Amino acid sequence: MAARDHLNPDVRPREVWSWACYDFTNSGYTTVVITAIFNAYFVAVVAQKAAWATFVWTLTLSVSYAAIVLTAPLIGAWADVHGAKKRVLAVTTVGCIAGTAALAGAGPGDVAVAVAALVISNFFFGTGENVIAAFLPELARGSSIGKVSGWGWAFGYLGGLVALGLCLGYVTWAQHQGIGAADFVPVTMLITAAMFAIASLPTFLFMRERANPQPGVSPHWRDSFARLADTWRHARQYRDLTRFLACVLCYQAGVQTVITLAAIYAQEAMGFETQDTLLLVLVVNVTASIGAFAFGQWQDRLGHVRTVAYTLAGWLITTMLAWFATSAGLFWVVANLAGLCLGASQSAGRALVGYLSPERRRGEFFGLWGLAVKLSSILGPLTYGLVSWVTGGDHRLAMLLTGGFFIGGLILLIGVDVERGRQAAGDD
Repeated sequence: MAARDHLNPDVRPREVWSWACYDFTNSGYTTVVITAIFNAYFVAVVAQKAAWATFVWTLTLSVSYAAIVLTAPLIGAWADVHGAKKRVLAVTTVGCIAGTAALAGAGPGDVAVAVAALVISNFFFGTGENVIAAFLPELARGSSIGKVSGWGWAFGYLGGLVALGLCLGYVTWAQHQGIGAADFVPVTMLITAAMFAIASLPTFLFMRERANPQPGVSPHWRDSFARLADTWRHARQYRDLTRFLACVLCYQAGVQTVITLAAIYAQEAMGFETQDTLLLVLVVNVTASIGAFAFGQWQDRLGHVRTVAYTLAGWLITTMLAWFATSAGLFWVVANLAGLCLGASQSAGRALVGYLSPERRRGEFFGLWGLAVKLSSILGPLTYGLVSWVTGGDHRLAMLLTGGFFIGGLILLIGVDVERGRQAAGDD
């Protein structure tokens, strides 16, 4: 079956590629800034290894996620009402690029600069992630939404791989020149910002804004508040979607814990060196891309709920093996299993939200999806940190208990009826 057969009648393959370019470009931000480079730099150089450094890092991320939680449904509803998803995406893109570039100004002791730039860049990154997801149901046929979502996620993880590869190439050169982290890490922030700007251009050049402003709507935020109030009043009509969003909140708490703390776990529990950890992140991006693509191909045939269930079972096995692993070899296996589950669960979850969302409320419901994911980004890592603190630094136990989030997700998933939810979305 040709790629065009999976798309809506007025959608060209080039437009889907341009949409996927945004997954490609924003993966560079999260890989370099959140997962692999700037987090360690913040603790070691900016905060100069102060006892409170890791706490401030997680707290700063929590503040940015909390801002997204509070604004995501509102911004999504406003974009729907005004037919302005692409305009909102442009604002978030500029904001993330500017915030990432500003991170380059954070040197030793510049905690305030780093905190402000991180909050700004991560807020705009997360908001843009929600908005770009809302275009998915406009591009893909309902029967192929999982496949097309998988294309985007797979391409996105390659973006993280490219961004990290570029940065590591520069870091290797800089270290050979005797340049220290205080000088070469800021340059990697500029590399990441530049890649974000360049790789996002196809999205704005070739992707169409199909939504039209709704007639008789004044350009005020109160319309968005009224629309959100209407959504909550009619929550029973979308009970399968709202139940799945609760499921997302639960299992994403586990996923976000792994994303945020995997490098710390590798170093603290497994004794990995920095170079080993960065190589691990590179390889996991490849397996995550494979997982997103493979499960995207299977999701529409296996069924949306079944696909998500398989990925959550995989996550549960991953956390148990991570707790059990004592050798570097087994941990490499665990990390790559996590990569497969990461790509699959992210793609499958986004596709199911799109499948269950009413056509005229897609921006709004993807805002709610973003709210659930970002709230989980606060809940999961803070829970891990609390367990680690209470147990005197027992990272293994904290990782094992993270598996509870995946068990909760599986329990909530049982009550989701996809066909009933799809019918409710069509009746809107």
